[in-house]
Amino acid sequence: MGHLRLQQPGMETMEAESPADSSEDRSSTQGMATSSSASCYALACMISSEVSAVLAVMRRNVRWGGRYGSAADDYLDHSLIQSLKSLRRQIFSWDPSRWRSIDPSLYLRPFLDVICSDETGAPITGVALSSVYKILILEVFDVKTNRVEDAMHAVVDAVTSCRFEVIDPASEEAVLMKILQVLLACMKSRASKVLSNQLVITIVNTCFRVVHQAGTKGELLQRISRHTMHELVRCIFAHLPEISKSNGKLWPKAEMKGVDQDQASGMKQFENGNGSFGPTTESLDDNLAELERVKIMEEPYGIPCMREIFHFLCSLLNVMDHTGMNPVASDEDVPLFALGMINSAIELGGSSISRHPDLLSLIQDELFRNLLQFGFSMSPLVLSTVCSIVLNLYTHLRTELKLQLEAFFSCVILRLAQGKYGASYHQQEVAMEVLVDFCRQKTFMSEMYANFDCDISCCNVFEDLTSILSRCVFPVNGPLSAMHILALDGLIAMVQAMADRVSSTSPRLQHAQLKVDEYTPFWSVKCENYADPEQWLDFVHHQKYLKKRLSNGADHFNRDPKRGLEYLQGIHLLPEKLDPHSVACLFRYTTGLDKNLVGDFLGNHEEFCIQVLHEFACTFDFQDMSLDTALRIFLGTFRLPGESQKIQRVLEAFSERYYEQTLNIFVNKDAALLLSYSIILLNTDQHNVQVRKKMTEEDFIRNNRYINGGNDLPREFLSNLYHSICKKEIRITPDPGFGSPEMSPSHWIDLIRKSKKTPPYIVCSTWSYLDYNMFAAMSGPTIAAISVVFDHAEDEDALLTCMEGFLCVAKISAHYHLEDVLDDIVVSLCKFTTLLNTSLVAEPITVFSDDLKARLATETVFSIANSYGDHIRSGWKNIVDCILRLHKFGLLPACVTSDATDDRELPADTVLGKPTSSSLAASHTSDAGINRKPSGLIERFSQLLYFDTEEPSMQPTEQLLASQQITIQTIEKCHIESIFTESKFLQADSLLHLTRSLISAAGRPQKFAGLPDDEDTAVFCLELLIAVTLNNRDRIVLLWNGVYEHITNVVQSVVMPCALVEKAVFGLLRICQRLLPYKENLADELLRSLQLILKLDARVADAYFENITQEVTRLVKANATHIRSHMGWKTITSLLSITARHHDASEVGFEALVFIMLEGAHLTPANYVLFIEASRQFADSRLGKSKRSAQALNLMVESIACLNRWAQETKDAGQDAEKIMQGIQEMWLKLVQALRKVTSDEREEIRNHAISSLQICLTGVEGICPSYWHQVFDTIIFSMMDDFLEIIQSHPPKNYWNMEGTLVHTIKLLSKVFLQQLLELSMLSSFGKLWLGILDRMEKYMKVKVRGKRSEKLQELVPELLKNILLVMKSKGILAKSSTTDDNSMWDSTSLHLNKFAPFLWSEVLSDKELQQNDSIDVAQPGQAEG
Repeated sequence: MGHLRLQQPGMETMEAESPADSSEDRSSTQGMATSSSASCYALACMISSEVSAVLAVMRRNVRWGGRYGSAADDYLDHSLIQSLKSLRRQIFSWDPSRWRSIDPSLYLRPFLDVICSDETGAPITGVALSSVYKILILEVFDVKTNRVEDAMHAVVDAVTSCRFEVIDPASEEAVLMKILQVLLACMKSRASKVLSNQLVITIVNTCFRVVHQAGTKGELLQRISRHTMHELVRCIFAHLPEISKSNGKLWPKAEMKGVDQDQASGMKQFENGNGSFGPTTESLDDNLAELERVKIMEEPYGIPCMREIFHFLCSLLNVMDHTGMNPVASDEDVPLFALGMINSAIELGGSSISRHPDLLSLIQDELFRNLLQFGFSMSPLVLSTVCSIVLNLYTHLRTELKLQLEAFFSCVILRLAQGKYGASYHQQEVAMEVLVDFCRQKTFMSEMYANFDCDISCCNVFEDLTSILSRCVFPVNGPLSAMHILALDGLIAMVQAMADRVSSTSPRLQHAQLKVDEYTPFWSVKCENYADPEQWLDFVHHQKYLKKRLSNGADHFNRDPKRGLEYLQGIHLLPEKLDPHSVACLFRYTTGLDKNLVGDFLGNHEEFCIQVLHEFACTFDFQDMSLDTALRIFLGTFRLPGESQKIQRVLEAFSERYYEQTLNIFVNKDAALLLSYSIILLNTDQHNVQVRKKMTEEDFIRNNRYINGGNDLPREFLSNLYHSICKKEIRITPDPGFGSPEMSPSHWIDLIRKSKKTPPYIVCSTWSYLDYNMFAAMSGPTIAAISVVFDHAEDEDALLTCMEGFLCVAKISAHYHLEDVLDDIVVSLCKFTTLLNTSLVAEPITVFSDDLKARLATETVFSIANSYGDHIRSGWKNIVDCILRLHKFGLLPACVTSDATDDRELPADTVLGKPTSSSLAASHTSDAGINRKPSGLIERFSQLLYFDTEEPSMQPTEQLLASQQITIQTIEKCHIESIFTESKFLQADSLLHLTRSLISAAGRPQKFAGLPDDEDTAVFCLELLIAVTLNNRDRIVLLWNGVYEHITNVVQSVVMPCALVEKAVFGLLRICQRLLPYKENLADELLRSLQLILKLDARVADAYFENITQEVTRLVKANATHIRSHMGWKTITSLLSITARHHDASEVGFEALVFIMLEGAHLTPANYVLFIEASRQFADSRLGKSKRSAQALNLMVESIACLNRWAQETKDAGQDAEKIMQGIQEMWLKLVQALRKVTSDEREEIRNHAISSLQICLTGVEGICPSYWHQVFDTIIFSMMDDFLEIIQSHPPKNYWNMEGTLVHTIKLLSKVFLQQLLELSMLSSFGKLWLGILDRMEKYMKVKVRGKRSEKLQELVPELLKNILLVMKSKGILAKSSTTDDNSMWDSTSLHLNKFAPFLWSEVLSDKELQQNDSIDVAQPGQAEG
């Protein structure tokens, strides 16, 4: 048996020091010895004074005072006085250095004799007790003192056997107080460790007797005695953690000496006639040897006395069983006194109790059984103390009390917390308080879920608890009360614990897939290692899965037993081929089955049902159990059928099982059957109200004669059965209600047996292994409960508590990706912001600032949006609605619509989205009378401050200023701008929901005339949408379709200039500018979107085109290197080309054109043709000065350098060189075609410049295929010359000035180009045709009349040029006379044409010899032909 370990106490000043061995410390040792001697002398003086005090009091007494009348006083002294005087003489003669070796009995005995004497009165006894008390508290001796055990034994014996003459009640109470004082001092002294188990029991016994004797005394004695008793218990059990673990041997049971049940209940007082306490003794259990008992009781106190004391304290709670009183309505005095001491013992013993089976068994059985009884006490104080004990037991010993805790929660706490079933408000309040205390334990809910909700044989404590707390939060037909707030505290404590756990990094464990593919007996599934989370976690998940499946199976069974069994077979909870054992275990271990149906099945006469019945009975353990208890347990699992045959079959199975396990009672199973049947009849007789004449005990005994194999059963046995049935009915039809009103003795016995076989208690750590499943089950009711309290609460603390709960729920929801739960929170909070209340229009700032609830809800919802936006889905719609409402009130800061891109990275003139001073849109909006609201609260605030002082009615009041300040602070705390600037961190799904919410809130674009508020909302939504898009440039693919579609709807729907279409167009341009550098793969898509601008209504386009052009120019300048595709450049050039026809935008558009084409800086094969065409349009445009058209032509001419460069680069292209070169030739052809078009311009300088430019381009290119030259002459040069002739003939001269000069330039171009390309052209098969075309144009130009007469310049120029051409052709051998007729076609045709308009040229070009040869050939040709 464990004992107190005697530890070395600290040396006191009165204790002699050990002699020093070192000579160097001798002087110091002598000084200490001197000090010690002085201390011992002081002790001697103290004891002497105490002797004097006792003698002085004795002298005042008549009995003792008369002894001092003669001279020989010493001889007349009583032995008590002589011992006192002798002590006073001896005390100063003791060696101070050997004080510790002196037997304390020498100076204690005289005082103890006075205390034990029955001749002394109360005053004398009181003084002697005070002296002993003083010696004890001054620690005159300790465990190292000589014979200290005898001294302590003597003190305890003397005090507990104290005898005195009662003079008056006051002196008697004083002595009793002194007794308590001394006993407590004995236990608190350092020498108390030498007390034996018996002495400690005696001390407690004596103290308890004083407690009950004080019931008839004054209140002061009552309070002191109870306090002393409590302190004694605390003193004793405070040493429990120091006691070593027992060796396993059970200690004999020793009863509290002198305390019987009458004393425990306060029914009697143990008191002799003269008010003395006498020592009493009782024998131990007869089965234990006396020698062993004495040995145990005489050992230093430890577990034996603690067990007996604790058992005694528990017995104080059993008084109701002996007195017949109802614990619910009984007096609270005795149980409250006992419960307080029990609570202290558990607090001090703590987890050390689990090391001692004797103590632990008392708590598991007797204590908890009593706690369940007193759990229904009407006294709030008793109930509160009971709950405190259970909370302490949970804290320290929950691993040993699994089923006991379940029973307490299900039968007491959860039942009372509902406030139903007769529970008073005070009971409900106390139960709710203790529930909240339990919920505040960090791992409580996890352990309830793991141990009970995930155990198929236990009730769902966690689910029931959360359900009750949620229901108790809702106020019913009344305002909020403390009960509602208390229930809310419990819920929030639970979610706070979960939120704390998700913040910590928990090890990620792989969970097995929850699926049952084959049949396994579910009641036999066990976990191999409950200490390993990886194992027990999979186990509890699997058990919870099975429990849900069993619950579904039970529902099917309750509707149709046959189909229910088939369903259970289908989900592999029963074997494919039913066997009796599996069905019996299903009935035994599955909760929720209809007990009526189970009873009918078990009572059925079919063979399979009978086999199931016997297997069902075999699942019970009736060993060492009384018959009525076994029958109660058995019949508590189903409803006994009403038919006699079914009853008999059921009782036969029960009797057979009971007989097998209790062979020492009945001689055969028939005897057990007959008595069981008789008990059922007795139960019906005693508890059926329709039976008037009740069966007596004698009747019952007589009815059961000779049933035990022809013999009678013991009369006492039958009598006990009779009284048990009469006292407590066997409920054949169990109550369908919540739990049971109390734990019956039979159920308790069954619970204790189950507790020895139940799986170990799972202790959960602070890791969030089970929180997901727990939170999924409680999130909905929790959000609803918090919302209800927040809706009804007015107190700020309650509102803050609700906000804390919302944040915790949001944190958990985000951690476990429960988007629906988070959306529910957002929806609920947005409702409380009052921002969605459309009726809130008058003084919104004042109303909002005065509503604390609205401000808290606003702060919370935006805090959730910022912190957990990743997991918000449909909730974004409500958040956007709130933001729009704040915008409408002007409460948002201007930075809300900003994006995260740093504008400082861009040149000052390329920052988009900043309205310019010349914005036509702004002026138009102003002209249209659209009054835009100030964009921010600061702006509105400033307007109020700076109103004209001549209008005092417009001055803001102090209340308004204060409201504005409060509102500003609230909005600043919300950090609304972070939602959009930090949207780049949102998950894709959440981001899509945010953008869709913005688009939905903007609405379908309409004509906003007369609806400025709607337009303002749509504009603001578009601004936010653009900001989100820019902040998510890396995920533009995700957003682009939705954003583009919305902008398209705006552009195509709006037909008048307004802020919305302005924001859409410039926002689109801004998006393109920001994203092109980063998303080259989307460049075509982005630039194609700009084609929307081309679809603008003419009125809209005209209003904004200058600004649009500016933005396009900036886009081109900033991103020219990022635009590489033909499609992208096509969009850009389309926009720039339009500007050529727009007066205000043409200058800016031409600037962009110059930027691209100047020196070919950004010309590429992809955009060459497009920009040539754009340049042509600027050259044709008459909006600007002719200088700009000329500059456009120059740009086109300069571009020929790019073609030549590309042609040079093509030489290294390998196999693709021919294809690339062909492309370059096509571009060159487009260039000269564009210049050809400009040559028809009415302006002389532009027309002539175009001809010059065309000549440069025709002559300045290299490597053009000859076939292209034929096309050039036909479609460009000849066409141009023909057009000029038509212009001269068809148009008045005032439209085309100085066409003569144009013709001169044209004929020169023709001559120069032809001569330059003569060799290439001559190789063409169509060269003859080409040459004739030239001759034809030469003839026409010589004959053309300008202003009614032929041009002298042309008359001179054409022959000269033609002559030069002929000479060159002649020198090249291209024009030569041949000897054959076939080869002279060109010669002949040339001669023929020249003879028509310039015959002199032919003779000038040919020599005389050539002319003669020509004539001779002409004559010879006919003969040759004939030949």
